[in-house]
Amino acid sequence: MKASKILSRLQRKREQRNHESKIKQKLNRIKKQNGKNVVFQLFKTIIHFFPDLIEQMRQIEDCRKKSDYELVELIMACIAMSLFKADSRNAFNNERQEGNFKENYQKTFKMRLPHMDTVENVMRRLNPDELQQLKTDMIRILLEKKTFHKFRLFKKWFVIAVDGTGLMTFSKRHCEHCLTKTSKKGKVTYFHHVLEAKLICQNGFAISIATEWIENPKGDFDKQDCEMKAFPRLAEKINKMFPRLPICITADGLYPNQTFFSICKLNHWSFIVTFKDGNLPSVWEEVIILREITTDNKYNQTIFRKQNKINRDYTWVNEIPYQGFQLNWIECIETIEAPESEENNVTRFVHVTDLKIDRTTAAKISQTGRLRWKIENEGFNTQKNQGYNLKHKFSRTSLIAAKNYYQCIQVAHLINQLLILSTKFQELLTNKITIKHLWKCMIGFLIHAIIDCNEIIRISKLRIQIRF
Repeated sequence: MKASKILSRLQRKREQRNHESKIKQKLNRIKKQNGKNVVFQLFKTIIHFFPDLIEQMRQIEDCRKKSDYELVELIMACIAMSLFKADSRNAFNNERQEGNFKENYQKTFKMRLPHMDTVENVMRRLNPDELQQLKTDMIRILLEKKTFHKFRLFKKWFVIAVDGTGLMTFSKRHCEHCLTKTSKKGKVTYFHHVLEAKLICQNGFAISIATEWIENPKGDFDKQDCEMKAFPRLAEKINKMFPRLPICITADGLYPNQTFFSICKLNHWSFIVTFKDGNLPSVWEEVIILREITTDNKYNQTIFRKQNKINRDYTWVNEIPYQGFQLNWIECIETIEAPESEENNVTRFVHVTDLKIDRTTAAKISQTGRLRWKIENEGFNTQKNQGYNLKHKFSRTSLIAAKNYYQCIQVAHLINQLLILSTKFQELLTNKITIKHLWKCMIGFLIHAIIDCNEIIRISKLRIQIRF
């Protein structure tokens, strides 16, 4: 009797192990298939939007006299480090040495994968303007393909968010261009900031179109460089790169000032910027008086989202004079009624714009002003905390290299957004599968599987459509 119980128990254990083994094998097959899908969709995205990307890179002037690698191989490796979301140069080197990664990389990109120390040597010498120009050329291609046209404001304006962010911090001086901050205890911190202009869309795009570093000049100076000093330089770059692009600038409460309004007017840009209490006192005086006596300047909107009732009350005032400019003011009081919450969540949003506000435009203008947060969330936060490691010191001693790594991150993030926001990729995000998990599947596939060259050739000849 005891023997039969023991045999029965052993049989159940064997069946359980077999069942667990089958489940594990099935999961591994799913992971492999997911990894393969992401690799091939990434390849499709690049060849669909940028079929001449490699040739564009070959136009960059080589800063070396002689090398075992082409310059394009080194630049592509730097971009790929961020495409695959490696934490550092060393981490990418480790992946490079594992399994079939290097071989599969070569099959996919048609070039060798160099050691990242070799890449670093070039990044220290390459003019950062070259990679900025590469990024600009890629944006122009997307504009020509009308990739962002359906996301324009009022079917005309491309919305550009402008904001600054911190990148690297040091306890000792990093270079002669460092910004500095002294604590109350006298401790000096050295750091680097950057001012970004990103094209933002309601579906989640936050794509860098221009970059201006906030840095102190060589030698003596009266005051440090800052975001407001950097904005005219950034605006000049944008206007030079995209002189005929209809642009609407959105920015935070730092920007409503005469200099900003003048630059927008000079470049024929519209604007929607956050307007804080106390900013431009003369404008606020006009608003307080006119908003109560103006007629037909209110609009209510009610929407439902995830079982929450959202009520938005808009109030506006047009044609407020300020230093030769006509400003239009709009306020949105948003009340969220959540069934599980006893108290309503009330938030106030205030903006000024040069766009005329009425019942048909009020909601769109206010919501576009709030899109500014996408440069923080989908832009900086994604690049800092979701695999791109933007704040990592990819080069601890060379500012030129740091600028080049930054531009490569922007190019990689651009490509990845075109992949992630596509309808085909979104179909993979089912059953609680995350983007992070799919990236792990992709790296696992590149390391453990073997890509068929014939399949790559077949895909490269296919005519495909990528929708968002």
